[in-house]
Amino acid sequence: MKIALPHEYGYVNQHFGKSREFVIVEIEGRQIVAKKIISAEQLQHNHEGLDGLLRDEQVDTVIVGGIGAGALQPLKANGLQVVTEISGKIDDVVVKYTLGQLHSNSAASCDNHDANCEH
Repeated sequence: MKIALPHEYGYVNQHFGKSREFVIVEIEGRQIVAKKIISAEQLQHNHEGLDGLLRDEQVDTVIVGGIGAGALQPLKANGLQVVTEISGKIDDVVVKYTLGQLHSNSAASCDNHDANCEH
């Protein structure tokens, strides 16, 4: 299984669409067997491009902080599981995921990009 997390200074970036890089974590059982960082520098707010990047990496699950409906819809339409409203250090979040301890939903955090919505 491969998990993608938007990355910022070792933490889950709270704005999926503005993420400049993602951590891709490969898990077998409950063990992390590989981890790498990939660039998304040219894909910020390019929802289809971000979806394609993650599919090219053969990601099964995306764990995010905030994500808008425009970014969430292509991920879900292509069969990716999306876990939303998660924060914390990347390594801690991955461990919690493998232990079944993440409590969230898979809904968009906001519907648009107005002044009150930063995701």
